[in-house]
Amino acid sequence: MTATLVFVDVKPDCIEAFRAASLKNHECSRKEPKNVRFDVLQDDIDPTQFVLFEVYADEEGAKAHKETAHYKAWRDEVAAYMNSPRRAIKTTPTAFD
Repeated sequence: MTATLVFVDVKPDCIEAFRAASLKNHECSRKEPKNVRFDVLQDDIDPTQFVLFEVYADEEGAKAHKETAHYKAWRDEVAAYMNSPRRAIKTTPTAFD
């Protein structure tokens, strides 16, 4: 299993557009065969800060996600909403329910 945390700093005037685009990406990602979990989290203190928590059965599933039409559409749309490039941390879950 593999999990990725994606940190996104969104422009204040783009929060709702980012949320809408990310909801579409979330809904489609959850239907991918090797997707275990896909959450979009928004910081309670600073609403411009988001974390995507993506869990796939294996690295192959995570790589396949990057080739989907919904991911590419999300990536291209939200690029203009960000204050800085998103950053990701790849992890290996050690305890997962």
